[in-house]
Amino acid sequence: MSNPGGASISAEQLKARYIGTGHADMTKYEWVTNQHRDTLCSHVGHYDQLSYYAVAQNESIGRVRTQMLEKMLQPCGPPPQKREPETQE
Repeated sequence: MSNPGGASISAEQLKARYIGTGHADMTKYEWVTNQHRDTLCSHVGHYDQLSYYAVAQNESIGRVRTQMLEKMLQPCGPPPQKREPETQE
């Protein structure tokens, strides 16, 4: 892969530039949360999609936008509880 200047870009540089590309230590919850936030952001950013959802839900465009922005806080619910490693006694 290369950039407009013609120099190659490594995978590490690409992942540092674009947060949504993930990394090896990313959990499934983090990955799905990023996907949902990207989708909601796209819907809010494209007025035609936003108006389509507003008509389908029989709501105002402002209300649908507000609902989507609020949903971006925790789109997949609260994060799962982290398991503590079991110690052998």
